[in-house]
Amino acid sequence: MDFEKIIQDLSKKIYHPVYFLTGEEPYYIDQISDYIEKNVLTEAEKGFNQTIFYGRDSDPLTVMESARRFPMMANQQVIIVKEAQEWRNLEFLQKYLAAPSKTTILVINYKYKKVDGRTELSKILKKNTVYFESMKVRDYQIPQWIDKYTKEKGYSINAQATQMLADFLGDDLSKVVNELNKLFILVPKGTTINADHVEKNIGISKDFNTFELTNALGAKDVYKANLIVNYFASNPGGNPMPAVTAVLFTNFNRMFRYHFLPDKSEGAVMSEFKLPPNIARKFIAEAKRYSPTKIFEIFGIIREYDMKAKGLESSGEVSSGDLLREMIFKILH
Repeated sequence: MDFEKIIQDLSKKIYHPVYFLTGEEPYYIDQISDYIEKNVLTEAEKGFNQTIFYGRDSDPLTVMESARRFPMMANQQVIIVKEAQEWRNLEFLQKYLAAPSKTTILVINYKYKKVDGRTELSKILKKNTVYFESMKVRDYQIPQWIDKYTKEKGYSINAQATQMLADFLGDDLSKVVNELNKLFILVPKGTTINADHVEKNIGISKDFNTFELTNALGAKDVYKANLIVNYFASNPGGNPMPAVTAVLFTNFNRMFRYHFLPDKSEGAVMSEFKLPPNIARKFIAEAKRYSPTKIFEIFGIIREYDMKAKGLESSGEVSSGDLLREMIFKILH
């Protein structure tokens, strides 16, 4: 069952005996679990009928015994297991799932991994529970995710602001949502969020950020690239080298993929990379400035300086700012 369907059913008070929430992306798992925790029972009912266990501190058999109890002065009880991935095995669940209590809603949060799909337990979980696998949103999907989430909240956001947030916050959806929610509080509903809003309220410079650095590199604008790099060097805490190398790798990897597309038309690029027309045209122009051979060389440069920034393959005597300057010089020349 997908996320939207689960939340829709819960909002209609359609409940199931067991929810097994698993996968790499914790954001959606937390959303479902928190919704059940906050909304299924009234405040008066929660005192006797809502129990939260943590995998590291709980005995699975005790949890199952609790799940077999009857609710007190309520139609249902809610039992939530957080960090269930800390349990060594889940085989004990098979017996409970064969005949789960109809008066218990058992929620198991099994984050960052999933049960081996080849096992009998996996088959039983998928058959006898609301089984939800939370897939990780990849770096290149984050701008599209930000745009969709913003629209759902009654706002819009322009491409520059979207990319600034994506580059600065990465693929941590909880962090992305927290920062967007700050903007929603401070900016009137219906507003188109732009770079000025992001700069003022989140603290990302609209002129000196990784989005502008990738633009400068794409245009082979040596002067602008050096201005940005010098700004980064003077503010290493706000622009750590590993974050910069991650953004650059993603950007050049997309260019590399472009060169091997069978159809390099604007429409094909828009479809492949989920880009609006103006950004697709700009991207095509940038990709053409770098041959596949040069991009392959750039991958090696980025890897080299990422390792040096992490203290490997380096004496440690060179500052992160100097490493960044060297890396950008080699990329551009």
